[in-house]
Amino acid sequence: MDQSTLNGRLNEPDPGSENANGRQGFITLGQFLTDDGWHPQPVEGHTAYHTYFRGRNGETHCFARVRSDLEQVMFYVMCPVKAPESAFASTIEFITRANYGLRIGNFEFDYSDGEIRYKSSLDFEKIELTPQMIKNMIYPAVSTMDRYLPGLMGVMYGGKSAEEAIAEIEQ
Repeated sequence: MDQSTLNGRLNEPDPGSENANGRQGFITLGQFLTDDGWHPQPVEGHTAYHTYFRGRNGETHCFARVRSDLEQVMFYVMCPVKAPESAFASTIEFITRANYGLRIGNFEFDYSDGEIRYKSSLDFEKIELTPQMIKNMIYPAVSTMDRYLPGLMGVMYGGKSAEEAIAEIEQ
């Protein structure tokens, strides 16, 4: 994935201001990802890392980003394909049905290009971001995307209704 695509997926540029706790959070995030075998790649111009996750149902791109000025960390798991415009309505219904009841994180949909991602985040303002906190944020995110990926594909490309696809996943 090229640098401009990475920058676009991170939505907004880093503001340039940071604090010591936020900077330490970014260092802790990188160390956790390295130690846990994620093979993180820094994203130029951002306090972010790009990595991959291979689940039972596919491989996904992941982005871990620290907003050091706000002392927040976000983890995004990108759906490997974008929804075709003809499937926007059914995909959005699927995402809405999937989000209802999720305890950690949520699916997001970009109307401009059909991109789907799962986001998990936490605020570590005035507290130390720990490896356990990071683990508790990212593993539910990748497992949720992996769990719902077959349903997403069925809705986008297999002619399944959102209701049918969710019922199959959540039974």
